[in-house]
Amino acid sequence: MRLLAGLGSRRTLPQDVRAGLTLGVESVPDGLASGLLAGVNPAYGLYAYLVGTAAGALATSSVFMSVQATGAMSVIVADVPGLTTGSDATGLFTLSVITGAVMLVLGLLRLGSLVRFVPNAVLTGFINAVAVNIVLGQLSNLTGYSSAGGNRISRTIDTLLHPQSWAWASVAVGAATIGLILLLERTPVGQLGLVVAVVLTSAGAAALSLTAVATLDDVAQVPSSLPSFVVPDLSLVGSLLVPALSLALVGLVQGAGISGSIPNPDGRYPDASGDFRGQGVANIAAGLLQGMPVGGSMSATSLVRAAGARSRTANLVAAAVMALLILLFGPVLGYIAMPALAALLILVGVRSFRVENMVGVWRTGPAQATTMAVTFVLTLVVPLQYAVLVGVGLSVVLHVAQQSNRVTVTRWEWDDQGRLVEGEVPAVLRSGEVVVLQPYGSLFFAAVPLFDRQLPAPGAPSAAVILRLRGKQELGSTFITVLRRYSDELSRAGCRLYLAGVGDRVAAQLEATGTLELLGADAVFRATPVVTDSLLAARTAAEDWVRESAH
Repeated sequence: MRLLAGLGSRRTLPQDVRAGLTLGVESVPDGLASGLLAGVNPAYGLYAYLVGTAAGALATSSVFMSVQATGAMSVIVADVPGLTTGSDATGLFTLSVITGAVMLVLGLLRLGSLVRFVPNAVLTGFINAVAVNIVLGQLSNLTGYSSAGGNRISRTIDTLLHPQSWAWASVAVGAATIGLILLLERTPVGQLGLVVAVVLTSAGAAALSLTAVATLDDVAQVPSSLPSFVVPDLSLVGSLLVPALSLALVGLVQGAGISGSIPNPDGRYPDASGDFRGQGVANIAAGLLQGMPVGGSMSATSLVRAAGARSRTANLVAAAVMALLILLFGPVLGYIAMPALAALLILVGVRSFRVENMVGVWRTGPAQATTMAVTFVLTLVVPLQYAVLVGVGLSVVLHVAQQSNRVTVTRWEWDDQGRLVEGEVPAVLRSGEVVVLQPYGSLFFAAVPLFDRQLPAPGAPSAAVILRLRGKQELGSTFITVLRRYSDELSRAGCRLYLAGVGDRVAAQLEATGTLELLGADAVFRATPVVTDSLLAARTAAEDWVRESAH
């Protein structure tokens, strides 16, 4: 029923048709360029756009999400070894199916919140490095010079050092394409300017018989038929699992950006897990129908929305338009000039680079800046499927290191007016003293040693320590071990430890580990809705015990 509602009505059909026509026409050269960027047969990029857009329109929770091959995912595919540009691209199609399966499983498990484990620092470094990789990866198609370097950086340096070997006719076609796109975007042509520019410069190169300018036909045969069904090779799952995980992670993060920023027509934001499932279905469909991996595309979604889309029908119309263009003009697509597509991608890469975002992360702090910088550099020099995973892992390590050094313990005291005042923790307990301690920060295992060092040492007997644990949902075994040791240490010195504000889960842990018995049930005070009740009760009990033990 939700899907039928998302398809709109007769009243919204005219707007959806116009929006779908715009996206469909624009997606043909864009899909071919995505295949080119991925280093595979450009037809597989076009098929991915066709199938992904149609399947995504029917399967995602987001009414407007356009599921297509994104620049970041294309660059990851380009770094996966063994994916052929020839007729047998089973590995590529299998990669799409595996990527879709990962997305689908995550969606079925309702793990839409998983994207919160990809910090902004990693995403900023990755996306900006991908933008650089897009530009660098198209220099050979722009210049007509093929470098034999080991990675994009070395190939770029080699290309720049050999301008005498460039095909300057190709450079001219690329420069003309960029100039026309920038010019036409300022006219009523608008977003279709990139389509018109690619067509005009390709036609110009053909009319002038510029033989040095390569075309799509020189790279691969452009089909004039719709994709056919293929069977994935499940024996490749082991070798393709890591890139599939990286593709799924990047695709899901990009899709989550759409889910969280573009509401459905009813004003409510889409379910992120539902969009996970929809992107998974789209990838599986793309892999079974000769397409490369796809994901939620912010640029395509923004385009179809700006063109007036009112329902899912807009993306379905876009897919139908792509299918018609393939059937009617497939042979003509082979005349598209490679430098024209390269220029389109270079412009996309330049526009995707966000200096202000990098500066913002850099100013946030050393941990975030380091995470972003390492992710950025790794994305440039190592295969992307590893770079994004290393970036996430590094951010987790740095976060743990940060949090473990941010544990502080303060002393709470009541002044003459009955107000709580924070102060420094005494180094040594004095006789007859009741010290209330409030820890701040996460008390996970790596932070426990720092917490332990801030506890007051037992001195004279007849003193008590109250540790306030309100808000702590769970205690690790390392922290409980420290509690037991500190309680024993205080007990041997004639002092006692009390716990206040203990929640249900922590209480269950204390009982299960025997810590409740060690401390004494009368020394553990459960949390109540009134914030200070358990603390005041613990203070009263501690003061009574101190008076009794002093006699």
